[in-house]
Amino acid sequence: RSRWGGCGGWGAGALRVALPAPGHPLGLSGPPEFNARALEAEEAVICHGAAWGLVPEVTEAGPEGDVHVEVVWRALPVREAPPADVPSLGEAERELAEALREATEVLARLDVAGSGPVAEAAIDAYRARAERGREVLAPGYPPRAVRVLELAQRVELLVSLAYGNGHGGAVSASEMAARGAALRPVERTARRAQVAAYNSVVEEREKRVR
Repeated sequence: RSRWGGCGGWGAGALRVALPAPGHPLGLSGPPEFNARALEAEEAVICHGAAWGLVPEVTEAGPEGDVHVEVVWRALPVREAPPADVPSLGEAERELAEALREATEVLARLDVAGSGPVAEAAIDAYRARAERGREVLAPGYPPRAVRVLELAQRVELLVSLAYGNGHGGAVSASEMAARGAALRPVERTARRAQVAAYNSVVEEREKRVR
């Protein structure tokens, strides 16, 4: 269950998504208190046109198998400034394709790319969802945003499979370090692409105003 009163009453015309991670304040603009809370939650919503942001606080209660989850969105003041490190859709698409190629080559050499029955089942499940025509974005988004988000989600899945697939053939410390070095920038690029896709409607609106 989620409780959120929205921010239309503050004069906000749209919302921006932020997906920060330690060392990467993606989509944030400050101040430090808001950034710290958003980094802890690893997500936030910024009200475009109003100096407010929302950070989720998740609580769980109940026995295993019957857990009740509640999400409360806390409103905090934010700095009205350009969000950090958010690319355009075109930049995100190019970076994602390049990062995916580079990481695939490195992981293939190390024999640690997602493989085996568990990985194959996860990929098959993803493809089945996509084939059912699930909408990844609400109506009104540009087709390129849908394409970028789909690719970013596929990349994110492959990264999670590679991390969760044990060490694969990477048995030495240097090989495991190489795997991490290959995956970290890809993971970062996928998050940047997701934020670019989610926020593309706001970006298009700003272009028309300029």
